[in-house]
Amino acid sequence: MPSVCVAYKKCGGCQYTGVPYPEQLEMKQKNEEALLGRFGRVERILGMRYPCFYRNKVTAAFGKDKKGNIICGTYQEGTHYIVQVEKCLIEDEKCQEIIRTIKSLLKGFKMEPFNEDTGKGLLRHVLVRRGIKTGEIMVVLVLGTHIFPSGNNFVKELIKRHPEISTVVVNINERKTSMVLGEREKISYGKGYITDELCGCRFRISPSSFYQINPAQTEVLYNKAVEFAGLTGKESVIDAYCGIGTIGMVAAKHAKNVIGVELNYAAVRDARINAKENKIENIEFFRGDAGDFMMKMAAGKEKADVVFMDPPRAGSTEEFLTAVKTLGPKKVVYVSCNPATLARDLEFITKNGYEVKKIQPVDMFPFTDHCETVVLLTAKEKKPFEKKTYDKKGFDKKPQSRKTDYRKKR
Repeated sequence: MPSVCVAYKKCGGCQYTGVPYPEQLEMKQKNEEALLGRFGRVERILGMRYPCFYRNKVTAAFGKDKKGNIICGTYQEGTHYIVQVEKCLIEDEKCQEIIRTIKSLLKGFKMEPFNEDTGKGLLRHVLVRRGIKTGEIMVVLVLGTHIFPSGNNFVKELIKRHPEISTVVVNINERKTSMVLGEREKISYGKGYITDELCGCRFRISPSSFYQINPAQTEVLYNKAVEFAGLTGKESVIDAYCGIGTIGMVAAKHAKNVIGVELNYAAVRDARINAKENKIENIEFFRGDAGDFMMKMAAGKEKADVVFMDPPRAGSTEEFLTAVKTLGPKKVVYVSCNPATLARDLEFITKNGYEVKKIQPVDMFPFTDHCETVVLLTAKEKKPFEKKTYDKKGFDKKPQSRKTDYRKKR
């Protein structure tokens, strides 16, 4: 198994390059225990069998070096300096091959990389996604302008060299932003999306839709999350931050009904199509803020038994966690990609009516210091309120045994 990357000192993306994989897992285990141990026992981290070339989504930035040569690669951590990467040890090999082909085609088609400083040039980024189980491949060409000279011929040549490509989408990003994708896009080839299979379900994935980048470990992660929920077929479930509906659809097989809530329009569209394609009828998807949605449910006296939440690296918000508290589900299954923000959020949740029952780390990102964690929280049992009644002399009327009834005259 390769463990050394020639670009790792410049890139900064893989903090554990050169560290044997068993040692990586041990380091992550200790970090999880240090951050989360105060909430309960941290189970042993679940690692990969072969922890290389696992990223099914690869994004490359394009530019020029000091000599004017076209380069492509990844931004150095914390900067917009492009580190040229010919072969990354964690990115899908086919995706990398397609990106190298695109780089080789630019000069012949007189396509200039986009220059962030001058605002001139054409190609900003290339995003390639591959469905690991379906073999479908999406290529997204991110341009700095809507004008794409010889665009049709460029795409035809790319397909000729890589007939395995399923679709090509041109995305327009004319803004001065660190975001890779712009808001406008058009389909140049194929359907404009790909599909992949996960946990027995088939999912449609559009260019901007969130989909976990390590499918093998994602199945481990989602199966563990559903296992923690302990669904029996009688529960009403909310899938917050639902994306294209992955967790919710897996859970729907074991629940009475599921509601997914997501802000991203494209993701909600894909989620609805995914449910229809998989013939899952006990799930609905809504576009909006999950916290606001749950507050409205609580105001309408609606209930949910289980809430799944899978927020971004920044973690959840106090507003969302307050909404969870207000709605009052019996169980909360928190899926986190950042143990530091997870610890912060658990601090809030455990002070507001919930207790941690299980903590399970899952290594989704070998060679990096990132780690996914599934946490099960259950609502604390409320002690029943006992209303006391008193007689005319002020004594408690609650029946007592003869031995302790001191109200009797002696």
